[in-house]
Amino acid sequence: MKRLFAVAFLCLTCLLFPSRMEAGHFGLTGGINFLGIRNLNMESAIGYSAGFTYKFNLPVGFAIQPSLLYHSKASKSEGGQFNADLRVDYLELPVSFQWGPDLLFFRPFLDVSPYLGYALNHDFNFKEYDVPDSSTAIVKDSWSLVNRLEYGLGLGAGLEVWKFQFVCRYNWNFGSLLSQEGKLNAPALLKKGLGEENFGGVTLSLSLLF
Repeated sequence: MKRLFAVAFLCLTCLLFPSRMEAGHFGLTGGINFLGIRNLNMESAIGYSAGFTYKFNLPVGFAIQPSLLYHSKASKSEGGQFNADLRVDYLELPVSFQWGPDLLFFRPFLDVSPYLGYALNHDFNFKEYDVPDSSTAIVKDSWSLVNRLEYGLGLGAGLEVWKFQFVCRYNWNFGSLLSQEGKLNAPALLKKGLGEENFGGVTLSLSLLF
């Protein structure tokens, strides 16, 4: 819970300094991600994001850039004891805190991006083999098992050239993908594998600023 409040505080910090912000730039942003769930040894599946962004310029090379994204995240595993294919789509609010010198023709910068998200839809499939009673445990499209709230932090770097901005981040999600009910009622192997885990990995994004 402390982490949730910390991320929420950082996401809203940009609203506390309106007098220090200069005229900014509205933009469109999109990208791809390579995310996985470590404990289940699941492979990273390619996801995507798309939405709107706005960059507020601050003194001495700083900037704050909130975005509103539709962000699809996925992970999968085949073979072994189970097959799994997990995809969750979020309405996400990342706030990028940037610092980098303006070198006239381009601007390299460091990036710290806390984010909050709320799941809009999902496809949550899990098939376990060798279940003792010879039955197969399948989880599909059950919101009762999935935690709809996500919050986390991205760290990375970017490069701004003219009106284009490219950013690469590594993302940590602090919340659990399984809900409290999911932790109690999901198939045993899924509960053991996921635990407190969630999507984590690399995101690449490209923005066009106007």
